[in-house]
Amino acid sequence: MKNDLQKESLKQLLLAQKVQLLDKMTQERGGASSRAEAAAALSPTEQSHAQNFTERDTAFALQEHDLEELEATELALMRITQGTYGLCLACETEIPITRLLAFPAAKRCIDCQTIAEETSGPKAALH
Repeated sequence: MKNDLQKESLKQLLLAQKVQLLDKMTQERGGASSRAEAAAALSPTEQSHAQNFTERDTAFALQEHDLEELEATELALMRITQGTYGLCLACETEIPITRLLAFPAAKRCIDCQTIAEETSGPKAALH
């Protein structure tokens, strides 16, 4: 397993990532309306219906991605508490520190992640 300094550094990275995600989500949803609601409120002369739908769908997709990323971050923090952080959930081998530094919420080693993405598609990245 990673040494204590590495584990603490990764935990701090995850906590910072969680704060950033929460701030981003608050800003995107903040104020009187969300981006999707603001786009829907524009008159047809300001924007076509197709553009409204596209912007709304994009806003929803971004919000969904943020929620999935937040969930992955919280699960990684829970694995730290449980002592299973840094172990691949598929094959139980140790995930290299370089991968965890690049993606602190990683649940799988690169080999198992590749297989998951080939099977489930790119959405498997956060699941």
